Amino acid sequence: MEATAKAKYIRISPRKAQIVCELIKGKDTKYAEAILKATPKAASEPLIKLLKSACANAENNYEMDPEKLVVTECAACAGPILKRGQAVSHGRMFRINKRTSHITLTVAEKE
Repeated sequence: MEATAKAKYIRISPRKAQIVCELIKGKDTKYAEAILKATPKAASEPLIKLLKSACANAENNYEMDPEKLVVTECAACAGPILKRGQAVSHGRMFRINKRTSHITLTVAEKE
């Protein structure tokens, strides 16, 4: 049995979020939370919130033991891109892409 939590439209590049996701994949939830708190990346803050949500989903919806939970899957996919512009010389516009992410985190009980 697995419990999932999703965070959509997070204002961080999926490439940067995926780096932090790789750190906690396959780890115990308590250990993963400690890793995220010690990681100085911008993506670690929404991932802590998402990890707590997935643990709460597992405990309340599927009646899993919170002490035995392990992060089985963590992935950051690309969301919609906010297109902005910056003025440059000769009246032109330079495009700035503000990327967003959809992050999915899955936890399950270890045997």
